[in-house]
Amino acid sequence: MQVAIRKAAERGMADFGWLDSRHSFSFGQYFDPDHMGFGPLRVINEDRVAPGGGFPTHPHKDMEIISYVLDGALAHKDSTGVGSIVRAGDVQRMSAGTGVRHSEYNASDRAPAHFLQIWILPEREGLAPGYEQKRFGPQEKRGRLRLIASHDGRDGSLTIHQDVDLYATLLASGESVSHQVAPGRAAWVQVARGHVMVNGERLEAGDGIAVSEADAIRLEGRDDAEALVFDMAV
Repeated sequence: MQVAIRKAAERGMADFGWLDSRHSFSFGQYFDPDHMGFGPLRVINEDRVAPGGGFPTHPHKDMEIISYVLDGALAHKDSTGVGSIVRAGDVQRMSAGTGVRHSEYNASDRAPAHFLQIWILPEREGLAPGYEQKRFGPQEKRGRLRLIASHDGRDGSLTIHQDVDLYATLLASGESVSHQVAPGRAAWVQVARGHVMVNGERLEAGDGIAVSEADAIRLEGRDDAEALVFDMAV
């Protein structure tokens, strides 16, 4: 088994006043040749958006973009004509494909919004732009790994155009979950809240860990914790 831990304090960062963003991988003006992604996983940004703040309309192309909202809500609009509010517990997938323009704003002028923005390289370029949003309540993630995105959209998950299975879990102290990893595949675990033991390694909120050449990964909560697990070919 090989592991590589990405500590929260070592991430890149950007602070624009209205936005506090922490970058697990190279992004924007933050460049680190040792952290360019993991397999098809290209971006994990932990974003906190001040009340009334947000990203004005901007373009994307050839990327699968997932927003996982932890607290608050985002107001989303894009050039496909889609507009929605993405609330805590909601997960949104936008396939940028041949090109899309969109905006994301904090839907509240009083409370901050806290979310993970995830970019995954698509299986091929030139896909048609698309959008999907679903809610996965706490009861679906408590003490188990809930599949929230996959290549085939199975089990009610979002559909992404890449061979990646994305799971979410909520773990109380002492609760644990395990996931089998098939040969030729690897896992990335991103801790969103709390403390988690991953195959014996202690991770805190904002930490990530790459696990390769392992038959399985085991997550154990050390306090109320929330984490994402990516299973992918690398």
